[in-house]
Amino acid sequence: MLHNKKLRNISIIAHVDHGKSTLADRLIEMSGLIKPGEHVDQILDNMDLEREKGITIKSQPIRLQFNDLTLNLIDTPGHVDFSYEVSRALIACDGAILLVDATQGIQAQTFAHSYAAIEAGLEIIPVLNKIDSIDADIENAKKQIFNLIGSKENEIFQISAKTGEGVENLLLAIPNLISPPEKKSDGINALIFDSFFDSYRGVVASVRIFGEEIHSGQKLKLVNSNYSFEPSEIGYFDLDFLPTKSLNTGEVGYIITGAKDLSQIRVGDTLVSDEEDMPIAVSGYKEPQPTVFSSVFPSDSDDYSKLRDSLDKYVLNDASFFYEPETSSAFGFGFRCGFLGLLHLEIVIERLEREFDLSLIVTPPSVEFMLIRNNDEEIIIRNPSEIEKYTDIKKIKEKYCEINLLFPKEYLGPIMQLLSEKRAIQEDINYLSTTMVKIKYKLPLLELVTGFYDNLKSISQGFASLDYEILNFEDGNLAKLDILVNGQIIDSFSSILAKENAEYIGRNRVKKLSELIPRQQFDIPIQAAVGSRIIARETIKALRKDVTAKLYGGDVTRKRKLLEKQKEGKKKMRQIGKVNVPKEAFRDFLKQ
Repeated sequence: MLHNKKLRNISIIAHVDHGKSTLADRLIEMSGLIKPGEHVDQILDNMDLEREKGITIKSQPIRLQFNDLTLNLIDTPGHVDFSYEVSRALIACDGAILLVDATQGIQAQTFAHSYAAIEAGLEIIPVLNKIDSIDADIENAKKQIFNLIGSKENEIFQISAKTGEGVENLLLAIPNLISPPEKKSDGINALIFDSFFDSYRGVVASVRIFGEEIHSGQKLKLVNSNYSFEPSEIGYFDLDFLPTKSLNTGEVGYIITGAKDLSQIRVGDTLVSDEEDMPIAVSGYKEPQPTVFSSVFPSDSDDYSKLRDSLDKYVLNDASFFYEPETSSAFGFGFRCGFLGLLHLEIVIERLEREFDLSLIVTPPSVEFMLIRNNDEEIIIRNPSEIEKYTDIKKIKEKYCEINLLFPKEYLGPIMQLLSEKRAIQEDINYLSTTMVKIKYKLPLLELVTGFYDNLKSISQGFASLDYEILNFEDGNLAKLDILVNGQIIDSFSSILAKENAEYIGRNRVKKLSELIPRQQFDIPIQAAVGSRIIARETIKALRKDVTAKLYGGDVTRKRKLLEKQKEGKKKMRQIGKVNVPKEAFRDFLKQ
């Protein structure tokens, strides 16, 4: 049943940096919400970090009014780490603008998001952006769009989001190409596709209404968490909150729930009336799962409580972030944190340092492993040092991911060589055009988070784009590598890695650490070990005082006596001496 003929809910999907936020700016200007030239660029990217990096981190909806059309634009992130944000935003839409940069053509995340939109049943409008650029290759980009979704030449819109050329034609076509929202349920039924924390009002939920209209003052509840509340305010998203008495079928708006904790209002949950006995949940939702883990310690151990408070506040705004306390022999008290991916890790750390004025030490990222014990019990390990607790390990399993790579064909040889070094298994290879290749590989997730992306970018001179999907655990030939300083295992440097790489990585780490630790009064051995087998060793030589300086002439035995005495002293010192490794050395080591 069609309900609101003058309303359209759309999203813009694109690869990072294809002009999504710029197109949103033009549409906002054309709606008259803001006059051209009176605002900063990327209006919907309201975090400094988003503007600096040129990416969207948090999706943001906005309601635009044109003559007789109301357009709800739900902005989505483009980076693969935030693909769960994209999936929920798409369920709230009826159509999507597929934006492709005419200078770069289709890239890996364009593929992933297009398939997600088609799966969600959205109508897709193909649009070529940056046609005013001297590097634009319009014909080639059109062919790629045809190969992806089968659009004919005359169906592809050509625009320049920067200058506004062609944007009006696109806007006029939206009502004809995307159908109005449908009513999918008789009772109250709304999907929460986003939520954020407001320090004055509690949790604010972004909703799309699929059933009857919702009035302020109605008692509502969540299907999954069974949390009941009465909204203190409902309304629309203009550039600010615009309160209203009710939200109608098909509309997108906000509900101020008054909840004090983001985990009470889970994204992807369905809102129904409090009296509803047989609620229907809107499908297609899963909890965001962290895939990359890293330990975070304050540079100054006195800042531990400040770090804890900062994490408590940060998690109010980012429900996909996970953390738990841990201790390390090298750094003292800190937290083991879980992230959606490497970009998410980088952003969380940067936001913590900026917004809460912290200086942090971050250990290299690792992933989850599964231990199978002799009695076939399965244990998930998120921190390599936890393995010590178990002596009856039958095998260790590691997570795999499926990666899609898109790049010009001249880089095929070096990229395939990189993939074979990273233990990847080829699944598919596809020539999209005379110049572009798309390959699909299965790769251990561990290899993906340890420098794979940087290597790929340098081999392909920045032309390769990557998208990945996490798969399940599979058997792996893995070993735990420990680093020992003066016979003591440094737990923060322990890592699980492929057995064939253990020796090479162990030698590298030992060498680097021996250059960073200052010399002491006695020899310090630095070793890398797999189990009880030492696979690499370096020795930091002792500082020696010239004890024979005060001798002149005389028998050589006097000289030897003093040197022997010094040697005995060094030996004794080595047994009882503790190596105090400065934090700077650790920080430099972890950076490498």
